[in-house]
Amino acid sequence: MLNISHNTITNDIDCEQYSSLNLVEGRSSSQTLIRTLIVIFFVLFLSLFLPWTQNINTNGTLTTLKPNQRPQTAQSVIAGQIEYWYVQEGDFVNAGDTILHISEVKAEYFDPDLVGRTEQQLVAKRNTTLSYDGKVKALEDQIGALRENRVLKLEQVENKIIQSQLKVVTDSMEVEAARLNYQIADEQFKRMDELIEYGLYSRTDYEKRELALQKAQADQIAKENKLLTSRNELINAEIELNSTEADFRDKIAKAQSDKFTALSNLYNAEASVAKLENEFANYSLRNEFYYILAPQSGYVTEAIQSGIGETIKEGEEVVSIMPAEYELAVEMYVRPIDLPLLKKGQEVRIQFDGWPAIVFSGWPNNSFGTYGGKVFAIDNFISPNGMYRVLVSSDPNDRPWPDALRFGSGAFSMVLLNDVPIWYELWRQINGFPPDYYAFNGEGYLADSK
Repeated sequence: MLNISHNTITNDIDCEQYSSLNLVEGRSSSQTLIRTLIVIFFVLFLSLFLPWTQNINTNGTLTTLKPNQRPQTAQSVIAGQIEYWYVQEGDFVNAGDTILHISEVKAEYFDPDLVGRTEQQLVAKRNTTLSYDGKVKALEDQIGALRENRVLKLEQVENKIIQSQLKVVTDSMEVEAARLNYQIADEQFKRMDELIEYGLYSRTDYEKRELALQKAQADQIAKENKLLTSRNELINAEIELNSTEADFRDKIAKAQSDKFTALSNLYNAEASVAKLENEFANYSLRNEFYYILAPQSGYVTEAIQSGIGETIKEGEEVVSIMPAEYELAVEMYVRPIDLPLLKKGQEVRIQFDGWPAIVFSGWPNNSFGTYGGKVFAIDNFISPNGMYRVLVSSDPNDRPWPDALRFGSGAFSMVLLNDVPIWYELWRQINGFPPDYYAFNGEGYLADSK
């Protein structure tokens, strides 16, 4: 009853005859409500002192810790035409297994014996190099012989010059002796001419003196001619010395010119050999690229190219391979405001897509179906999505992650921070403070030292 009137019928009705009315009228609802509210208030008040684990919630995907364990594609190094497939999607391949065979599509490589012909050209060029090298050595020997002959020839001519000089000296002395003899014969003849007038000598003696004078004069002239001849021979020897020097210089210069020409041809031949060796190596390696091999052991997940006779370009993806062995990690992104709260080795609770779990936001450690992880790496540069990427690896001290997890599946991560009372967390949320802004040391809340 609402009891909005002062008139009552309670005294006019026998409540004992009506059990329901008796039960309702006999209860004290106001006291029960007060007691209930008091109990609820005390329960809520006590719950404010319960521990609450601060955390950062974010979604992520499964990836691998090492780059070589992530899905990769096998690419064609050269352009070609698909000839034959050796695998199909879902097959397991070992590193080095043949995946696909392609044929040549470029006209400059159509010759089936291209490698052999290039090798023949290479051998011919090497022989040419050997020939030029032999010619260079022969010219060096020739130059050495010319230099030795030049030394000997110059010594010979110099000796001849010395002999001519000595002969000039000898002939000069003979000329002086002949002049002296002529002077003596002339003096004797003059005295004989004076004495013959007094009859002291005969006409015969006079003629003898005259003959001796003429012989002395003739001998002087002969000796002077001989001296002139010796001087001419000395001049000729000096000219021969200069001529010999010039002649050998010309011969050596010509031999050196031929040597440098041969060296130039040798260097050109060596350059051609290097170029042919490069082409030969390229052609030999190109033959190996006609078979596309598996870069590592794994499963063929997708054939990107298909069919027979289709043309593929250089560097074009052919198949996608998922490595057989890999170490999973969770790749998640956090806001820049939460980045200072993270550090390597920090604990993370993870809920994987497809695995049932009961998650309590404030008590992640008490959640059911979550798995443990630790922060493995934190990017120093912001991602294009405006957040920072964080890698989380498996916690070796927690239970292992499920074996059925696959690369690329989703995950919900909770990075665990400090344990604080619920009232403190409510106060932080109301004031808009970030997590971990204050740390509890057992006596009070202090500014965090991180």
